[in-house]
Amino acid sequence: MNLQKQVDLLMRGSEFGDDDLKQAMADELLERLREAKRENRPLRVYCGYDPTSTDLHLGHTITMRKLRQFQDFGHHVIFLIGDYTSLVGDPSDKDKLRPILSPEQVQQNAKTYAEQAFKVLDKNKTEILFNSEWLSKLTFVELIHIASNFTVQQFINRENFKKRWEKGDPVFLHETFYAIMQAYDAFAMKADVQVGGSDQLFNIITAGRKLMVALGEKPNIGIIMGILPGTDGEIRMSKTLGNHIPINDDAADMFGKVMSVPDKAMKEYANLATRWHPDEITAFLDGIENGIFHPRDAKMKLAKEITEIFYGPEEAELAKGAFIRIFQEGNLPKEMPIYLLKKGQSVLDVLEINNLINSRGDGRRLIKQNGVKIDGEVVSDPNLVLEKAGILQVGKRRYLRLELENE
Repeated sequence: MNLQKQVDLLMRGSEFGDDDLKQAMADELLERLREAKRENRPLRVYCGYDPTSTDLHLGHTITMRKLRQFQDFGHHVIFLIGDYTSLVGDPSDKDKLRPILSPEQVQQNAKTYAEQAFKVLDKNKTEILFNSEWLSKLTFVELIHIASNFTVQQFINRENFKKRWEKGDPVFLHETFYAIMQAYDAFAMKADVQVGGSDQLFNIITAGRKLMVALGEKPNIGIIMGILPGTDGEIRMSKTLGNHIPINDDAADMFGKVMSVPDKAMKEYANLATRWHPDEITAFLDGIENGIFHPRDAKMKLAKEITEIFYGPEEAELAKGAFIRIFQEGNLPKEMPIYLLKKGQSVLDVLEINNLINSRGDGRRLIKQNGVKIDGEVVSDPNLVLEKAGILQVGKRRYLRLELENE
């Protein structure tokens, strides 16, 4: 593939909110690729991930898929774990103060990140770094020198800070340092390219490029990816909102959750979450638009592709078969786990004991959203005591056969 076609593929799915800026980044990327080819070196490409929770979901993997494309073209990819930036908390997509995690929480969360990332990235071609390696060594004088490259106005004019300012909500000084810390990451690693979501536009384009030039390095090229909506098709995917698709769940769960995504969101999922070439995506979307594909069949193709990325073709095909059998033909699974009910146990107790929820709070939210059924009937009370055998259904894909202990 020639360099221009590589740029076209690498810029696919990017979203800058400004066509001129997008073209400028594409032009810079092409020139940097030519330069690297002349120097016979790979580009240094990275994306940072703050370990604010223990699990990654499909939304996190959008930037990972972009990193994988760079790997496939032979470039050096760095998976940066923001163990130090997590201590501050990224305010980029927040309209309120983000809670600060303890070092112990950050380290615990970081343990699982790299392992999950290798479901997308090539383990043998990925360098894992922690930004505490350099950020923790900065002196106060150095930090002041770095901060002197920015103005207070630049931060106050950011949309999320501006909203809080106008509402009279506090904007804490430490929050402005997140962008500066992330900018220093790019400098410390001498990055050619930084990949990030559209909520990172200020951090990457404004702060990162400005600081690299100020400290004597070529500015990194930003590839700003669109944000994947959750299973509601409206709001960005988030574990907190319960509209996420975990990448650590089984294949059937992932397949089913993609199938639950509204038709209107298929374009974003095809562009951001698949391995398809731009021509394949165009044909897929044109097929839906022209009525060649029934929306259900198109979504089935989409769900199989996404599931196959993480679980392989065999598991994806089994997940597809299970979905058809259960949801299109109206059958229950042929096999499901069995749980012996103890006297006095509530729905919430059973969900927690069988690891069907992440926490009791998560269980209450799920029940409030009508996500739990017994023998097809929606459960509305999390404290409902279960006193008879039956089929407990959690979401659309998980089942548990309840039996009485004395039977």
